[in-house]
Amino acid sequence: MSISAVDPKRAETQINQRLSLRKPQTESLRRLADIVDLIAPSKKTVVDAARDAIRAAYGDLDDAYFEDFERDFPSVCFALATGVGKTRLMGAFVSYLFMIGKSRNFFVLAPNLTIYEKLLADFQPSSPKYVFKGVEAFAHQPPLIVNAENYEEGRGVRGTDLLGQEAAIINIFNISKINSDTTASQRKGQLPRIKRLQEYIGESYFSYLAGLDDLVLLMDEAHRYRGSAGAKAIAELKPILGLEVTATPKSVGAKSAAFKNVVYRYDLPAAMADGYVKEPAVGTRANFDPKSVDEDTLEHIKLEDGIHYHEHVKVQLATYAKQNEKPLVHPFMLVVTQDTDHARRVREYVESDSFFEGRYKGRVAEIHSKLTGEESDENAQRLLNIEKSGDTDIVVHVNKLKEGWDVSNLFTIVPLRASASDILTEQTLGRGLRLPYGKRTGVDAVDTLTVIAHDRFNDLIEKAKDADGVIHSLKQVKIGDGGDVSTAKPVMVEAPSVIEQMLKQIVQPPEDSVAVEFAPDPKASGMSERPAPAFTFQKEEELALAQTVLTDVLPRIKTQIGTMRDLNDDKVVKRIVADAMAIQRSKQGLFSELTEERAEAVVKEFCAAFVAKTIAIPSLTVTPQDQVSFGFQPFTLDVGSWNYQPLSRELLVQVLRTEKQTVISGEEGGDTPARLEDYLVVKLIDFDEIDYDAHAELLYDLAGQVVAHLRGYLKDDEEVRATLQGWSRDMAKAVFAQMRQNMWRTTTTYRVTLNAAFSELKPQAFDGSGKDAVRDFRSPPERLNEIKRFIFTGFGPRACYAQAKFDSDTERKMAVLLERDPTVDLWMKPGPNQFKIFDSEGSAYRPDFVVETKTERLIIETKRRSDMDDVEVRRKADAASLWCFIATEHHAKQHGDKPWRYALVPDDAVQPNATLDGLLSQFVRAPDADLRGRYELREGG
Repeated sequence: MSISAVDPKRAETQINQRLSLRKPQTESLRRLADIVDLIAPSKKTVVDAARDAIRAAYGDLDDAYFEDFERDFPSVCFALATGVGKTRLMGAFVSYLFMIGKSRNFFVLAPNLTIYEKLLADFQPSSPKYVFKGVEAFAHQPPLIVNAENYEEGRGVRGTDLLGQEAAIINIFNISKINSDTTASQRKGQLPRIKRLQEYIGESYFSYLAGLDDLVLLMDEAHRYRGSAGAKAIAELKPILGLEVTATPKSVGAKSAAFKNVVYRYDLPAAMADGYVKEPAVGTRANFDPKSVDEDTLEHIKLEDGIHYHEHVKVQLATYAKQNEKPLVHPFMLVVTQDTDHARRVREYVESDSFFEGRYKGRVAEIHSKLTGEESDENAQRLLNIEKSGDTDIVVHVNKLKEGWDVSNLFTIVPLRASASDILTEQTLGRGLRLPYGKRTGVDAVDTLTVIAHDRFNDLIEKAKDADGVIHSLKQVKIGDGGDVSTAKPVMVEAPSVIEQMLKQIVQPPEDSVAVEFAPDPKASGMSERPAPAFTFQKEEELALAQTVLTDVLPRIKTQIGTMRDLNDDKVVKRIVADAMAIQRSKQGLFSELTEERAEAVVKEFCAAFVAKTIAIPSLTVTPQDQVSFGFQPFTLDVGSWNYQPLSRELLVQVLRTEKQTVISGEEGGDTPARLEDYLVVKLIDFDEIDYDAHAELLYDLAGQVVAHLRGYLKDDEEVRATLQGWSRDMAKAVFAQMRQNMWRTTTTYRVTLNAAFSELKPQAFDGSGKDAVRDFRSPPERLNEIKRFIFTGFGPRACYAQAKFDSDTERKMAVLLERDPTVDLWMKPGPNQFKIFDSEGSAYRPDFVVETKTERLIIETKRRSDMDDVEVRRKADAASLWCFIATEHHAKQHGDKPWRYALVPDDAVQPNATLDGLLSQFVRAPDADLRGRYELREGG
């Protein structure tokens, strides 16, 4: 095997950066690197000695438990909670071992067909979840993927691509393929196909793999391969190293036993605390005593309340997707039953007319699990299809959930007749903890998995506090009057801009089933819509033409004009008419009676209304440049107060074990660095900010200063060495703190893209659930901390939207000010994607208000006075003020349009007697001269 090896530390750093590994993935990779260094895995590795070395390092840590490999070859387990990213971790493992030259032959084992197909997809470069995305070693030469369908072609034996270049070879197989193909073949005593003779290599492919001197075995869902024929087949492969990943490190079956080879454990509580999975919650009915009803009635109540919560989540998901232009997630509710008869009765009930008037008839799936073992391939596939299709609201499942599937669209679990212990297991909770968008959104319902358990509510709360429980705390959700979730039908309010509202009478209902089902009736909800100004045109074909202009023509014409005022130009109007009529002619025979002259009059009137009712926000994107360089200036260390002393051998050993290190000492048989400076340098390069290749000269200069200081008061180099052995980590931290003070960083530059003269005011979506959710904007809520749940209305003709939500009462007061101030022409609360402004950290910025006066346009942000100098607030203010500067210099001035300014207003300044001019005179912020010079302009990028 000839691989151009990369320095292990450098490989580890590159993989962390390129794959954006999460904290547990990073630590897993670090421990793999340590283990490879400890045992140097090969065909010649002495298993007993390797076991002893790893036991010494990982035998008694809080997050590891290692006694034995439990196999005939070195094999270690990484036990990571569901949803953390075990597949990506396997990609990191493969990348590391390939990059350092340890192996180019890998065998990835899947426990069933569903996971096998998922792994095949994720290891393909075309996959959006490609596990090697960004890894430099595989950028030009992706690994060759060998599987059960193509191994007989010989690609795994050739070991090269079509051009003859060596590549990493990743074999991906389902465990059944290396055991036997079929039960029938087992009865006939036939070998699996992979173990049969292949003439082109003179042996079976299995034997070929077993003979490789660098085969590394990766086992997904590793608990599936203990105490079975699979374990024997795995041993026959004779890999140099086994890497096991699982969320449940214990064997399956009646005599389940904990793994003895866990070198890193990252459990569910840690994943929850770090935000990698949903938060579990327990729900119950407000003011309800479950002992007051019989068991069947209690089940019906739990199912009904489960639906109330499910529909609440459905609206929250639809609202989030609309607001943030994300794919719509279709949630389902899981009902866990005791047996098949119980499941049948539950399904019949939830599909009956007595359950919400039959609304869920045809939207229920009943799935029966095997009593033992993993989920069947068929069931797992059905459950995964539910995630994609969106036509199922309820899944009735028999028995506990097994491994082999987890989905991102499970938000509600209703366990029937289950104990608290059964509910609080990873088999129950773990299947629904995966986040739908890969990270938490900040929306509680989207980030939460809720168990409806009226009869077990108190038990669950207490059980969760047990140290041995899966989780140590549970959020509580009350359903019903006075609770967190209303039993009234949830409502998603879609708020169009005023110009859209003027055409509302002909807008077809959206195809989104959620939005249709919960689209509010304004009269029923108490929402009094402000009547839109009437157009003089009223015929259906005229209104439809205007709608075509709005949705189809303006998005294209906006890139071809200088300012939005050009929409009133007669030549531009004629171009719009021609485009709109061409689109309408393609809709068979709709406008046969509409003349060119009448169409021009309709378009002219509509464009005039559009200009009058829309704030012209240029389609301008300001983003920080991707690469920011940094380094460290040479400097003299301040070590005058350092007085470290040599440690005794016994204390030295204890300190190193506490630091989870092995003993590095010439006297103990380890490697002794030739240079005293190396003790410190090796610790310094552990910091992510330090690249050895770029900073080696400085590192040795600083380490040399430390050594010189130690020599100044210690009697000889042996004492210096003993001092460095014991205190190098502490010294490195102190040195790095001083390095930070001498760090230089290139100032952030911004890339600016001008795409269009204006951007359409996009519809906004709000959750209108709850009692009295709609109120007049002049009326503050009784409890100000509840302001986010209200939809405010009653705005006058200056508002670009008839409805708005506020994050604080200060925002509501600002809206009152803007409504009454005579200098204001238009104002709005922009939606999440109205602007494309990103601060120097790459975070998107969404302004509080956009205002147009007779002379200028404004971005206005309100903040607490105490937060005005917050680092994040200043960072976003810099980005917004730079956006305003660029919009003025490179758009407004060139086209004679209104300039832009940015104002950051403290909450205590928004008073009843305040005016807009008064606020602007105090709180307008302009970008400083340095910031104004740090952007690169690109037209139409």
